[in-house]
Amino acid sequence: MGRFDGRGIVVTGATKGLGRETALLFAVEGALGVGVGRDADDGASLEAAAAYLPGEVAFFAGDVREEACHDDAVAACVARAGRLDAYVNNAGILGPEGPLHETTLDDWEELNAVNMRGTFLGCRAAIRRMRQDDGGAIVNIGSMLSSSGDPFLTSYGATKHGVVWLARAIAVDYAMAGIRCNCVLPGDMETPMILQYFEASPDPAAARAEMEGAYPVKRLAQPREVARAVVFLCSDDASYITGTELLVDGGLLAKAY
Repeated sequence: MGRFDGRGIVVTGATKGLGRETALLFAVEGALGVGVGRDADDGASLEAAAAYLPGEVAFFAGDVREEACHDDAVAACVARAGRLDAYVNNAGILGPEGPLHETTLDDWEELNAVNMRGTFLGCRAAIRRMRQDDGGAIVNIGSMLSSSGDPFLTSYGATKHGVVWLARAIAVDYAMAGIRCNCVLPGDMETPMILQYFEASPDPAAARAEMEGAYPVKRLAQPREVARAVVFLCSDDASYITGTELLVDGGLLAKAY
């Protein structure tokens, strides 16, 4: 408790799922957070959920595909906390399933615009400010597909590989500026995105059972379980950790069959 008292934090995609839980967990630990999202109602819900926590979360309406979104979110954070201590690039989309030869250029470009371009812009905006503040921590949200392949999520997996390599380059390039950059690679979580996937299946119950059965722990992660890993990597407890990936997948990639 209190590891982030008065510190300035930005979390993108903060109104649902992992982003929401991450922003609230920072507030539990005293941070002055800015949660970026596109839906004003969800933003109001986020602020209300944080109202009685030790820290704060202020909703910031923006589209992560746009440069100004990230620059303005950083400015809003600095206005509240006086500095930027951590930036979490969480916003992302799954995109349509299907083999690569059926992937349209529009689908490919939309995935890259949100997942890769949005993460690049977030990292760049954070670095520009953190160089003034003598350092900080950046966490990019990848996926277990950052370390494995899925023939029906080729475009998504490519973007999630990309955010890992971006984090590694940043970690090396900006270490002497006091900037750390890491990735968290979640498995499947109980988020609106995965619930929509189940609902789109011919048999939602069977789709859930099949997915859960693949995990050694026989369940999906709760978003807060993954959020704890994100907050840890942003904290002083991870002061010597940079350029690495923390896999939070319930043991899925550890098994051979």
